[in-house]
Amino acid sequence: MDFTVLWSRDGVLAIGIVPPPSRMAARAQLRQAVREAAAQWLKLDSEAISVESAPGTPPRLLLPGGVAGLSFSHDEGISLAAVHLHGPVGIDVMRVQDIADWFHLARDYLGPQVAQELAACPDTQRPLRLAQAWTAREAALKCAGKQLAEWDGVTLNCKVQQIALQVEFVAMLATPKTKTRVEP
Repeated sequence: MDFTVLWSRDGVLAIGIVPPPSRMAARAQLRQAVREAAAQWLKLDSEAISVESAPGTPPRLLLPGGVAGLSFSHDEGISLAAVHLHGPVGIDVMRVQDIADWFHLARDYLGPQVAQELAACPDTQRPLRLAQAWTAREAALKCAGKQLAEWDGVTLNCKVQQIALQVEFVAMLATPKTKTRVEP
């Protein structure tokens, strides 16, 4: 299975794959890549690692003797996964593109401050900045175990970092600011 390690430090591993066109096949391929990458990273047999997921709850990586936080994200042409050995994790990826209704999208989902910052930036920078703000919020929501919802003003207790990708994509990785453990 071909995957690229994008991040590996502080108990966090992030990988990327070029997925097949089918969403279902991409999901299966990414889960297999996570198992193989985690096995190499932790020097384990990939058969001893499994992915557990249920609708409405964050996925988890089941390891011999423990559970790790797990997050997935897909956009056309790229799929990412992140594993956190010491707690929850969130990852999100988005293609940088001009979105016609960007102001309403930002105001409704990212909050009035971000919408104002985007309105004040040069038009040529707005697609990149919107992608950065959107992926940061989505990654933090995933890390906090929350679903995407309209802006509620709640600040999430996450450390968010950008992951370097090809120029047409932006990805953010979120981990808790305070030490936590994934529940077994």
